[in-house]
Amino acid sequence: MGRPGFGDRGGGGRGGGRGGGRGFGGDRGGGRGGFGSPGGRGRGGFGSPGGRGGGRGFGGRGGRGGGRGGPGGMKGGKNVIIEPHRHPGVFIARGKEDALVTRNMVPGESIYGEKRISVDGDDGTKIEYRVWNPFRSKLAAAILGGVDQIHMPPGSKVLYLGAASGTTVSHVSDVVGPEGLVYAVEFSHRSGRDLLNVAKKRTNIIPIIEDARHPHKYRMLVGMVDCVFADVAQPDQARIVALNSQYFLKNGGHFVISIKANCIDSTAEPEAVFAGEVKKLQSEKFKPQEQLTLEPYERDHAVVVGVYRPPPKTKA
Repeated sequence: MGRPGFGDRGGGGRGGGRGGGRGFGGDRGGGRGGFGSPGGRGRGGFGSPGGRGGGRGFGGRGGRGGGRGGPGGMKGGKNVIIEPHRHPGVFIARGKEDALVTRNMVPGESIYGEKRISVDGDDGTKIEYRVWNPFRSKLAAAILGGVDQIHMPPGSKVLYLGAASGTTVSHVSDVVGPEGLVYAVEFSHRSGRDLLNVAKKRTNIIPIIEDARHPHKYRMLVGMVDCVFADVAQPDQARIVALNSQYFLKNGGHFVISIKANCIDSTAEPEAVFAGEVKKLQSEKFKPQEQLTLEPYERDHAVVVGVYRPPPKTKA
């Protein structure tokens, strides 16, 4: 018997045309149904419309693999209570299961498929909140990990380095509110497209598709900010943050940096990497005030929060 045919109705042998065994992409995909074949008598190919016995076809129309829809969203209304978190602009939804939420600046819009909760306000109007997933946002992971300060109260201006597709940026935009501003810097054009779409609906996001290593290229777009948030996952991350802070962060302003250990040195212990980065920051006039790991949401990540060029203490 020849080798298995990988073609349309490939040569003889086990992968052959009509009745072949496990033909990959066979025309009628015999046996266990070819990958992507239009049917198949056997167990239904991956993505097949579930031929005769399309039983357990992955993603097929019939069978046990059919989409039942995701888990039900958090129902709003009477049984969910929204409480303010100790960080201004952040809230906790208390219901069957508690969730971290932010008040949606653009009601009715989800950014990345997150759940939304509508709650009746005091004056009878509906207020919408968006669930903030700590597994998709380092900042949410830090808040749930018990970080002392995030330094982004409503009305503040934030420079966000490494904005990616705008997942966390959209929540920061909710937190600082319509009076605040988020300057979102992202180098990747692919992610930048998504970021632009987020910014179209949210007037307080200013998207900048530029390399954060060269802040002089966007110095005409960004004003002085109260806080720099960085999630750039680069080996020279401390230098990038220092450069941007020299341009845009006011004296006595704050920084929040997410450090990914194996991006800086994959051979060293994470704790040693974090300590090394803190030393680099201290040499650049940053004064770190707290550090915490993002377990269990992220492995080998830490967040460092602190103040930039703090004013000298006056002797009493």
